[in-house]
Amino acid sequence: MKLIVKLLLTALAVLVLSNLLSGIVVDNYMTAVIIAVVIAVLNLFVRPILVILTLPVTILTLGLFLFVINAIIILMAGKLVSGFYVNGFFTALLFSVLLSIFRSVLFGMLKEEKKNR
Repeated sequence: MKLIVKLLLTALAVLVLSNLLSGIVVDNYMTAVIIAVVIAVLNLFVRPILVILTLPVTILTLGLFLFVINAIIILMAGKLVSGFYVNGFFTALLFSVLLSIFRSVLFGMLKEEKKNR
């Protein structure tokens, strides 16, 4: 149940960010849900491989290269899902940073509600 709520909150964040950023296009809410699932799957399988392959660069940049990896994941999701368009690399980079911030805030509110029960 918690996974479904997190996916729906991520889809909501994707929709909000697509309205804020001009380089991101999401056709509808169902597409946003599919994007959330695809990003979760890519983060589960592809991201660890990319992190291991780029470990020297990540260490050299003190972890800032992880933002580039996140942008690559967003670009990959844009290629895999029809109805989700990313204008370019820097748009994907900004989108991934803002998505991380939105998700942190939304997931933080979930934990606060759980503590109050």
